[in-house]
Amino acid sequence: MSKVYSTLAALEVEIKENPEQWRPLVLTNGCFDLLHVGHLRYLQTAKSLGKTLVVGVNSDLSVSRIKPQKTGFPPRPILPESQRAEVLAALRVVDAVVIFSETTATELIQTLKPDIYAKGGDYTIETLPEAKTVQSYGGSIQLIQIEVPTSTSDVIRKILQG
Repeated sequence: MSKVYSTLAALEVEIKENPEQWRPLVLTNGCFDLLHVGHLRYLQTAKSLGKTLVVGVNSDLSVSRIKPQKTGFPPRPILPESQRAEVLAALRVVDAVVIFSETTATELIQTLKPDIYAKGGDYTIETLPEAKTVQSYGGSIQLIQIEVPTSTSDVIRKILQG
């Protein structure tokens, strides 16, 4: 597996046609702009929760909406969506990647109905925008503790400070 799906519909068909290969399915999502060890450990933990790991990658447009321009910083994302998706798909722990243009993963969740929806431990069930959608069909939410507190903004800041 481990490939980038051009559309959510194509991934949905693959999962519906081969549920035994995909379920229990774990879904997570994010920008994954500059991949770092925090991302890797998070993805490894997410994968351990089920049989397959699907990663939703925010499109360039949605990243620009959820990561507002910071003074002195380059506009986000740094890397284009196709490159971010390809790098993630190359990771052994990732079974599929799909790019989505919404600011939340609600549509991904409604379509794929993951058995487990994983997000970082910086969220709570109350602050997670997708929680009600996951709960509506009986899915499980797993908040993963952040092992290495690294952020893409911190990496960019370090680079800019030279």
